[in-house]
Amino acid sequence: MTIDEYLEQVGRGRNSSFGRQYRSQFRDRRGTAELGMLAAPSEEEFEDFCRAVTVMTKREKAAVEILADEQIAEIAERCCGDCGNIGIFLNGYVLACREATETEK
Repeated sequence: MTIDEYLEQVGRGRNSSFGRQYRSQFRDRRGTAELGMLAAPSEEEFEDFCRAVTVMTKREKAAVEILADEQIAEIAERCCGDCGNIGIFLNGYVLACREATETEK
């Protein structure tokens, strides 16, 4: 799975009624729901993910699993996105790739 395919997969759940219900189950005191972000991102979160993927270099896309926190912060800065959200997205991508690899075995 490429990061672009993962972005498309994550985007399917944005702004859906199911997504809002799902996220409400994980809402914290501030009203955020980081645990539900990848299953049902808000439009703003999804736009951050899109901008991050757009500014990533081929090298970064090919080696997401070894990006350091500083590199993720640089990507967030280049795309003017939220570093925490982008980190969650990239970690989610790495986990999805690992799961796909384990399923193939």
